[in-house]
Amino acid sequence: MNKTAFSMPPNLNPDQASPDWMNKGDNAWQLTAATLVGLQSIPGLLILYGGSVKKKWAVNSAFMVLYAFACVILCWAAWGYRFSFGDKMIPFWGKPNFALDGHYLMEQTFLGKFPNATMVYFQGVFAAITLVLIAGALLGRMNFYAWMLFVPLWLTFSYTITAFSIWCPDGFLAKMGIIDYSGGYVIHLSSGVAGFTAAYWVGPRLTQDRQRFPPNNILLMLFGAGLLWIGWTGFNGGDPYVVSVDASLAVINTHICTAASLLTWLLLDIVFFRKPSVIGAVQGMITGLVCITPAAGVVQGWAAVIMGICSGSIPWFTMMVIHKRSEMFQKVDDTMAVLHTHAIAGSLGGILSGIFAVPKLNRLFYGTSGHFIGLFYGLADKRTHEGFRQIGVQLVGVVFVVVLNIVSTSIICVVVQIFMPLRMSEEEMEIGDEAAHGEEAYAIWGDEEEKLDPKYELAKSKAGGQVEMV
Repeated sequence: MNKTAFSMPPNLNPDQASPDWMNKGDNAWQLTAATLVGLQSIPGLLILYGGSVKKKWAVNSAFMVLYAFACVILCWAAWGYRFSFGDKMIPFWGKPNFALDGHYLMEQTFLGKFPNATMVYFQGVFAAITLVLIAGALLGRMNFYAWMLFVPLWLTFSYTITAFSIWCPDGFLAKMGIIDYSGGYVIHLSSGVAGFTAAYWVGPRLTQDRQRFPPNNILLMLFGAGLLWIGWTGFNGGDPYVVSVDASLAVINTHICTAASLLTWLLLDIVFFRKPSVIGAVQGMITGLVCITPAAGVVQGWAAVIMGICSGSIPWFTMMVIHKRSEMFQKVDDTMAVLHTHAIAGSLGGILSGIFAVPKLNRLFYGTSGHFIGLFYGLADKRTHEGFRQIGVQLVGVVFVVVLNIVSTSIICVVVQIFMPLRMSEEEMEIGDEAAHGEEAYAIWGDEEEKLDPKYELAKSKAGGQVEMV
């Protein structure tokens, strides 16, 4: 009998451009997922922020996003990635090194069947959106020059520490067995706490802006919110680092939880305020996306529904009831309420992950069940100790991220303040975009008459004549 040698189809044969360790499908999906995450920032959050603020702050708010994205991507490749995912230097930080060498970028990454270049890109857009979320707490008054200095400092001395501790296999919380599927701790809890802390140090907006800060374009805001929601397909679907059933589960759970959260928030608005609020619906959408993030691929669909109900109600209560009754919350001007939508929703998701995580799904994601078991399944399988241990690890993670970000963000703000004011002057805040950038978002009939108002002229002169009359 003649034996015919088996041969691969030509398009699957390995070569220099497609090494035998690389899976083309995984690499293609990882690049796609990374691009979806990038679109959440540029243009997603850029236009969401730009449409959510007063007209006079539209340019400044969008520009803070654009600058943060560009700055983080460069710093990430230069040193941030290796700090976060490089060789261990100490239990919470990697050894400093570049991720710019062509030989290194084309080698296989530490997890997944694709090159380092893909992983640097994927993790870079995650780092970038974290700084973009922090910006949401500071809109309408932060000195842009101070923001330019804050971004690389916070990326280096806060984000990289959290990322290494939780996501790098050598990180101390990773070794403890913390469950953070796609960034409930690393991105959302971090950005919520850091944003609120930075808002404390920067100070509030003008009194009239705090009392009345209507969106200048709700439809534009909704467009940005839509990009954010759909982009989360890559945010959670890309984290298994493989095209798998777990990635599919993460995607559907993301959308189930988000829908449940939005509808829960909407119903609460209708019941207590007698009106369905589109801005409230967007808040509920965001809290749902954030809450499912640490659990997306390790919980079942029914758990995603429960998490959505929790994320649509608990942050609603902290924002609409506790925040309005608390003097401490009132003193800190958190423009986009990132404390509630990201810190509280992120920590809620982390704790619920410790309750609903399925051992089998943890094996699919982590490669081993280890200590990864939700309390619900620990009680059912008579592994009560391990279930309570998982809750304990999740709580330790919350405490670590909160303390780290309060301390690191405070130190960074104090250091930046040595060189320049964190907050714009009162006169600049009266004018807004034209004082900060010499540009404005909309040229609307009647604006020139407003500029001829004596109050405007006085504010312009006090701002150093930075406003050009066209």
